[in-house]
Amino acid sequence: MSPRITPLTDPAHGAHSRRLAWLASDADSSPVGTAFLRLFDGGQEHLAELTLHVHPVERRKGVASRLLDVAVAAARDNARRCVSTQAEAGSPGDRFLSARGFRKVLTLRFARLPLADVDTTAVAEIIARPHPGYRLASWPGTVPDDLARTFAASRRALDDMPMEDTDYGTVAWDVDRVQAAAKAVEQRGDQLHTVVAIDTSNGSIAGFTELVVPGSGKGDAQHYGTGVLPEHRGHGLGLWMKAESIRQAHGRYPDLGGLLTDTADSNTHMRHISDSLGYVPTHTTLQYQLVL
Repeated sequence: MSPRITPLTDPAHGAHSRRLAWLASDADSSPVGTAFLRLFDGGQEHLAELTLHVHPVERRKGVASRLLDVAVAAARDNARRCVSTQAEAGSPGDRFLSARGFRKVLTLRFARLPLADVDTTAVAEIIARPHPGYRLASWPGTVPDDLARTFAASRRALDDMPMEDTDYGTVAWDVDRVQAAAKAVEQRGDQLHTVVAIDTSNGSIAGFTELVVPGSGKGDAQHYGTGVLPEHRGHGLGLWMKAESIRQAHGRYPDLGGLLTDTADSNTHMRHISDSLGYVPTHTTLQYQLVL
């Protein structure tokens, strides 16, 4: 029997996106799968991001196909140009997406730094290296008002990051958007920590790196964006900022297990930084897109 698909009301709307949701259930009204479709704006109005899960026992019964059909139809109804989703390499999801016409557009390499294994002396040496014309600064949560405008401007450092064939668009960042992003992390109970490199000649932010720590201070933290503006590259700022982020996490969160990062396979520079800091590869995820 075909699963019943029920639209859900999803409260997880952000300042620059909204999310549609569906529940798949069997003849006994037991949940067997879910699908979420996030619709973006602010430079990504063409994109819908799909998250689809089916209980392992219920796979190969048409549940994923029904959920996918509903989500793709909703993406078309909302004038989206493509649907993006991820699957771990070699997983059932990987094979399913390939069979349903999705095209692999990006390979993401995931790695983890166990904080218990951090060489604090080596990290301190990296931080202590002189970087003439620059200084480090950091803050928890939302960016301070006096740095908000230059921090928003620094987000264009991510505009040219290697994304292989992904039709990602260009996110339009302003002060409201960076404040809303920090607020979203706070509202879900996590803690955002940002380290920046500041150009001492004019006080502007030349680069940044972000780390999100679970509210409990336990488990693993997740690196978000790391970027250096093109005009400031070649000075080792990425490594410098990331080392400082590690130092702070190690010192402030004694119960934290590790730091997680994901990097495009083609982003050899950032992968080299992670390797040099002791991050250990864990798995590979593939980004797929379906052109509508």
